[in-house]
Amino acid sequence: MHRSDPVRRAGRGKASVMRVRFRRRFVILATIALLAVSSCRRAKTLASLPDLGAEPAWTVTDLAGKPVGAETLRGKVVVVDFWATWCGPCLEEMPGYVDLQKKYGPAGLVIVGLSVDEGGAAPVREFAAKNGITYRLAMADEKLVAQFGSMEGFPTTFLIDRQGRVRHRKIGIMPEAGYEQLIRSLL
Repeated sequence: MHRSDPVRRAGRGKASVMRVRFRRRFVILATIALLAVSSCRRAKTLASLPDLGAEPAWTVTDLAGKPVGAETLRGKVVVVDFWATWCGPCLEEMPGYVDLQKKYGPAGLVIVGLSVDEGGAAPVREFAAKNGITYRLAMADEKLVAQFGSMEGFPTTFLIDRQGRVRHRKIGIMPEAGYEQLIRSLL
């Protein structure tokens, strides 16, 4: 009798021991296969996102008074969303961004809303408090908008990978589930 084998200590026969060992090996191999398939799917989705170039070297001070920009966010997956309080589609997508930040923040997602409002930070701060916007917000000036390129409309949103490469750009809104899939491919 083998003292280290709990199956034999329980008094089961050799055939029973073989079944238990087979099941253990099967579970281990199935787990490895599932992890491999998951990695391939992630790599395939990541490969399907084009590399639109390096993000600009941008830095602003957020509404909490802290610096935020390309250098401070390196190593994170970043959503940079240019928006305004008067923009209907912007307001429509914001609750989804709040949810995505809560869900994927621990995995390295940072959402930064850059307001193009001309009234200054006070109305944006008030708007954020009233509407439960909990992700980072800052004011965008013309120089910052120019760094990211032309904006044909709002919202204009950039998805940036952990290496600082722009992987997706959208003008307007898209279904939250579809955008979540793009984000997950970079996490």
